[in-house]
Amino acid sequence: MAAQFGRRLAKGAVTTAVAAAAVAALSASQAPGVTDSPQGSQNTGSQPSTDVSPEDSATGNSPYYTDLPPLNSPTPSPSTTPGAEGPIAAGAAEAGIPATVLDAYKKAEAALRESKPGCNLPWELLAAIGKVESGQARGGRVDADGTTITPILGPVLNGNGFANISDTDGGSFDGDTTHDRAVGPMQFIPSTWAWAGRDGNGDGTKNPNNIYDAALAAGHYLCRLDRDMNVQKELNRAILSYNPSTEYLNLVLSWLEYYRKGTHEVPDGTGTLPSGRSDDNNSGAGRNPSPTPPATSRPSSPNSTPGRGASTSPSPGSGGSNTPTPPGSGSPNPPTSSPPASPSPSPTDTVTRLENAGTGRLTATAGDAFTGKVAARTETKDGKAVPKVRVRFTIVGDTDATFSGGESVATVVTNSSGVATAPALKAGERTGGFTVRATVVGRIVPPLSIAATVTARQADALARTSDTALTCAPGGEFADQVEVKATYKGAAADGVAATATLVTSADDATVNDKGPYFKDADGKTVRTLKGLETDANGLLKLPKLYADDTTGTFLLRIATTGGATLTVELKVAAESASPSPSAS
Repeated sequence: MAAQFGRRLAKGAVTTAVAAAAVAALSASQAPGVTDSPQGSQNTGSQPSTDVSPEDSATGNSPYYTDLPPLNSPTPSPSTTPGAEGPIAAGAAEAGIPATVLDAYKKAEAALRESKPGCNLPWELLAAIGKVESGQARGGRVDADGTTITPILGPVLNGNGFANISDTDGGSFDGDTTHDRAVGPMQFIPSTWAWAGRDGNGDGTKNPNNIYDAALAAGHYLCRLDRDMNVQKELNRAILSYNPSTEYLNLVLSWLEYYRKGTHEVPDGTGTLPSGRSDDNNSGAGRNPSPTPPATSRPSSPNSTPGRGASTSPSPGSGGSNTPTPPGSGSPNPPTSSPPASPSPSPTDTVTRLENAGTGRLTATAGDAFTGKVAARTETKDGKAVPKVRVRFTIVGDTDATFSGGESVATVVTNSSGVATAPALKAGERTGGFTVRATVVGRIVPPLSIAATVTARQADALARTSDTALTCAPGGEFADQVEVKATYKGAAADGVAATATLVTSADDATVNDKGPYFKDADGKTVRTLKGLETDANGLLKLPKLYADDTTGTFLLRIATTGGATLTVELKVAAESASPSPSAS
């Protein structure tokens, strides 16, 4: 492993011109939609998502590994380092993905194919992000369950060269009780993991340090908002939501295309280790536990951006030197120094409270959409509305209700009236109450909580689908099964719970101890059926009915959630004898 890593460093020590040519070739051949412009490498139809704050991205805009995929070549590339162990096949090592990591990506793809088939998520996209974020869990250093052997932590997000994100998890995931850090092989920040985390290996926990959990969470994160990864624009947006940088987007697209051309499985712990990092100019900041390789071991593109592994030498036309201009040789009127102006507060900084912006009582029947929407207004201490503020809405409680798109969290920017309206709410099948909580992103103000309730599906009317009389001889079985249709406000009521009971009389709802009966799975007599449910068309067909030796008229009562009831008559009578022929 050490020798292999050393060869990678040696192979990286090539001229800047060769490196620039490689980047240009990769952009042209391996990343669809990527073009080079005077402003740098750009993706057609996309720009950095300036509306995405660090708190809203998966990684908190943490640094990432910048190694480009090798240029595919049918012949081995000779080593440029004297004494190296022969030629190194271009791409052979980089195409290998550690076995457990690869398995996690493919299982996440299969799970998303079931839960969100319209997303069309390829596992190679997860592999591309995993490569850029952690070098495939540091070359596959995971245990048999998929948990990283040592923690993979991003730098402290304390505003020193990175975003400033105060602690949100009490240090439970990242060990830091002051600031957050990106965690695990897919580099989720704790505040994002709190709602995006998934249990990918079925052990009952959501662990960002487990590759199965992290890969499934990343898949759901990318697929939210009904995105379709087969649509280039939506694929771009998904990647930019992970880290809002065009350089990051182009890098991930390059690895995605590279992995689509072919990969192979390698043993855990033997994957190639990345070298270049986007924060190489931020001294002292690094992802634990990997050390930052020396800057001389990597090529630098002349168009690189400082802060992403680029050179900080002056550009043409800047004087060609960092040497200060001697007095008198510059402008005849050198500018006088003045104290820096205090920065104007951002709109977010002026918010002191959140108010309910007209949200009324939120109720819905299971499976239906809520008629009302949650809206919150950001205000200053003087009660003035504050536009252009991010408000995060989170569904809290024991519920399977979601916003449109199937997510439990949504971030919305306030309009000119200072109002942010959450996406439409849809009730799940779990009944009861829950809360929609609104908070201001990037500022601590008291949250706004709105109560919501999901009621059980119900029916207000029942009717038989046939008017055929239900009769039977003693000891026999009824020829026809009882079928009813449930409706609610005139529409078919699907999924409504119902019971069927053979009652004693119209005025006595106790279970009859004689007359018609049903049979259970063991063939035993039962006269009450529970746990019944109408189908998608509101129909309910009861099992066969049988009769004992008691004759007479009996009653079957069907009742549903919502109060709909129907009483059906059942007659048990001996067959009448054929009349005797009359005398001639």
